[in-house]
Amino acid sequence: MAASIAGERLANPNQRATCRQDDKRLTDLPTEVLEHILCFPVLKHVDICNVSCCCQRLHDVCHGRGKVWGHQYKLRWPRLQRFYPQNESCDWLREYKTRHRVGIQIRRTVESISKRFFTEVPCIGQVLGDSFAEIESLGMPEHFCEDELVFILHADKRKSLTLKYYAKKILYFLRQQNILRSLKNFLEQPAEQQLALAGAVLVDQYCNPLADVTLEGISAQLDDMAEKVKKTLRLKNPSHPSLRIVPGFVLEDFELQRQVLCALNSVLYDQLQYKGDQTDYYNPLNSYIHQVLQRRKGIPISLSVLYMTLAQKLGVKLEPVNFPSHFLLRWCQKPQGSENIYDFVYIDAFGKGKQLTAKECEYLIGHQAAADYYGAIGTTEVLLRMVGNLLNIGKRGEGNEKSYQLLRDTLDLYLTLNPDNVTYLLLQARLYFHLGIWPEKVQTRSPQRTSCCTGSHLTAVASSQVLDILQHIQALDPSQHVAVGYLVQHTLEHIQHKKHPADPEVKTRGAPEHLEVQYSVGLVMKHKRSGYNCVIYGWDPKCTMSQEWITTMRVQQLSNGANQPFYNVLVQDGTCRYAAQENLEPHASPLEIGHPEVGRYFSEFADTHYVANEELRARYPEDTHETAATARRLYRDDVVRRGASSDATPT
Repeated sequence: MAASIAGERLANPNQRATCRQDDKRLTDLPTEVLEHILCFPVLKHVDICNVSCCCQRLHDVCHGRGKVWGHQYKLRWPRLQRFYPQNESCDWLREYKTRHRVGIQIRRTVESISKRFFTEVPCIGQVLGDSFAEIESLGMPEHFCEDELVFILHADKRKSLTLKYYAKKILYFLRQQNILRSLKNFLEQPAEQQLALAGAVLVDQYCNPLADVTLEGISAQLDDMAEKVKKTLRLKNPSHPSLRIVPGFVLEDFELQRQVLCALNSVLYDQLQYKGDQTDYYNPLNSYIHQVLQRRKGIPISLSVLYMTLAQKLGVKLEPVNFPSHFLLRWCQKPQGSENIYDFVYIDAFGKGKQLTAKECEYLIGHQAAADYYGAIGTTEVLLRMVGNLLNIGKRGEGNEKSYQLLRDTLDLYLTLNPDNVTYLLLQARLYFHLGIWPEKVQTRSPQRTSCCTGSHLTAVASSQVLDILQHIQALDPSQHVAVGYLVQHTLEHIQHKKHPADPEVKTRGAPEHLEVQYSVGLVMKHKRSGYNCVIYGWDPKCTMSQEWITTMRVQQLSNGANQPFYNVLVQDGTCRYAAQENLEPHASPLEIGHPEVGRYFSEFADTHYVANEELRARYPEDTHETAATARRLYRDDVVRRGASSDATPT
């Protein structure tokens, strides 16, 4: 396009003189036609830049607030359109330049993280707070940052695995920070404006920040369910007031309320088949509203939130009851204001909406309940109960990445709702210490160690989002000085250790002590005994685990015992294991390993093997070539059939 226009401008003067006087040039076309031509999908931003440099006329057509640059912006970043009102004038060229610059800065930052935070041994729940703070400090629009991170994640599935690994962690963090701010704003609202559904959605979003969960989407699903209830209600009572209810309207007539609840039970439990999850009660999915709607099952509190919200949409006011071990709703049978527990009917949403008397509620827990247990609670208490359930699931976890992440997330939520809970503050401090978060987050003013910590000994460092947990614990409960002092002492030791990190060990295959090592990092393997699929990300010439581990794992029963190479492997089920060489064999048909830590060590999956990233190659400099050669030897036919490169080693 630009070339043809330039050619027109540089045409031979003799030819131009022979043209008829009525010949038209491209620039003589109306602006609307030129814009239509320049919005053709084939043209990219470079083409538009070249066109706008040809002449003043085309420069004016391609002005920043015009249709041409608006089209380019929408074509390249379609996910950002929701941030721009339809009729609002916008300088699209300026927005384009800003978004392009943000993309470059974000990508550079993400690429630098691997060098700074790579560790050969997986650190469960690894925190990269400094890098996240670095992105926040760039002062860039948040939606631009998030859009670039999402763009990275949606790129070629098998490529740029390390870049995606850290982009996902940063996106997780940034979204959680936004959700936490929304939760704090929610808690500052008057109690009567705090809807339980909105609070439950915030909990869901915080624990699942990468999922597409919105209050609008959840409310729309509940509106559809309410319409189904109205259809059922219309069959019983065509003139029922709930059929034409306006927001905020509350039914006063007891019989009309009863009709609504009967229709609600019929739709929710009979038509839609919602139920309490008795077989997998402690599954965290039962506490996430979007999963309850999708799976149609949950636990008492999540089902109660849905039930109460639907009843409210139909004009029936129900109140949440924090009954021990079994969350309930109560429905008043007397004039409003009564606090006599026998004036209420108690609804068990977990038990298909069954209506109970106060005495019958005791059968749910197997013992007598005090009158205080039957009182209504506010939204904050509902959320504390919901988060507390998830927190207990995290504590019951198996010590893997998923359970630690759940524990971290729910502790953050619980302490946002109840910041002065010393028990959970201490648990958070111990968890952070265990995960290695504290060494980068806490420092003291005094160099000497102490077994007793006072508030003046602790300060928070640069990030404004870091709560000085230990200082807060000491101020709330001075009797905790021993536990706090212990954490401070060991934190200082970690800080000192971080100042003088040991150089990573480099393992070369040609070293005499490594001659028995048969396999290399990046090979996809199968465990002969357990049958699991895995990929090697590290190895030792001999078993380096403790004698206790060797005994527990019965290593001595192996033919070569502990005196053989052992391999660090990422297993398909999400675990990390240490396997003996005699128990491993190359996989007959290599497949991708769906482990969350794959991107920490590998840059891509090359059809037959994984390619180590720069950091892993620095520790095993000869393994990349060895892995590629082994893959060629083992899977030559597969490589030819798939049309893959014989050596996917990056330069």
